[in-house]
Amino acid sequence: MVDFTLTDEQIALRELAHDFAEKEIRPVAWELDKDGGWPQDIINKAHEVGLMNTHAPERFGGPGLGYLDGCLIEEELAWGCSGITTSLGANGLASAPIALGGSDEVQDEFFGELVAEPKLASFCLTEPGAGSDVSSMRTRAEKKGDKYVLNGQKCFITNGTYADWYTVYAKTDPDAGHRGMSCFLVRRDDTVVIDKKEDKMGQRASNTATVTFNDTEVDAKYLIGEENKGFKLAMMTLDRTRPGVAAMATGIAQAAFEYATEYSKERVQFGVPIAMHQAIQFMIADMATKVHLSRLATWNSAVLLDQGKRNTIESSHAKRFASDSAMEVATDAVQVYGGYGFIKEYPVEKLMRDAKIMQLYEGTSQIQRLVIARETLLPRRAEAPAAA
Repeated sequence: MVDFTLTDEQIALRELAHDFAEKEIRPVAWELDKDGGWPQDIINKAHEVGLMNTHAPERFGGPGLGYLDGCLIEEELAWGCSGITTSLGANGLASAPIALGGSDEVQDEFFGELVAEPKLASFCLTEPGAGSDVSSMRTRAEKKGDKYVLNGQKCFITNGTYADWYTVYAKTDPDAGHRGMSCFLVRRDDTVVIDKKEDKMGQRASNTATVTFNDTEVDAKYLIGEENKGFKLAMMTLDRTRPGVAAMATGIAQAAFEYATEYSKERVQFGVPIAMHQAIQFMIADMATKVHLSRLATWNSAVLLDQGKRNTIESSHAKRFASDSAMEVATDAVQVYGGYGFIKEYPVEKLMRDAKIMQLYEGTSQIQRLVIARETLLPRRAEAPAAA
């Protein structure tokens, strides 16, 4: 029997995140969006109350929360502002490879710092010429004695300007395609150059930067996992983080749905609130269905991870459906508002801009469809272990 009944602890966690989003995030979200500001005060507060590094293992001082727990938090925070939530949650993406493949010594150092202070880490996979096709990356890591020397550039790096650690993927065997990738943990002090902060359409309260490595020396102990096994590590990481992205998309959709619903009850046309018109009712009904099914798909993909099961197709289902739905729901919310929806004085235009990126990062909606097609045509056992 499938049961998505939340425990008392999960309900309390969800309420904590919602309260934080309502009191700390929403009051400043639109101002930070307008200015492209950096939410350091919110990062400090979130760290203090335990809403960051949620999956950091207990043995390193972290809360050690499950994947469903993390999705509950991310949905509520994204309901407040998905840009700020992206800044708060980026540590989870950067730390997943360390949890999967880092030595005890490296994990202790890395997680110990993140748990002790509001420090940030960035996940560095995408390059100017290697987005969906990560195997075409050009960043190199050459072994020299007891060190690796990294050279290359990564783009679209969340928190890149402010991170203390970078989880970096590079080619250790350039002729081997995706079988020649390796993963490294790099400190900011190791000659990491921040080249550019992007001026984005949406999620403007999160920092996105270009990061360059010029003869960056990394101690061999910071090789994460095995040499030339980085592609597998990256895919295992994304299986674990895509439910969180789906949860954020669901939070955006929930916010847009709520705004549209309330506005439809207040806006009067032809002598009655527009909520009385069937055309609007059908839009609201479709929005409600998309939010509901996004949440169910997200929770399902997270619960499988918590059960130790492989969730590749389920996480792609969730990420694809929830991100596409967030864009559709936010667009429909603008439509419900009519001309006012296009004005920055009203909240839904920001949600529409924020929603678009959900269809792009951590694998575009088209890449998710490729994953779903592959898993459907060449299915693997659902009970196979999540980690090798």
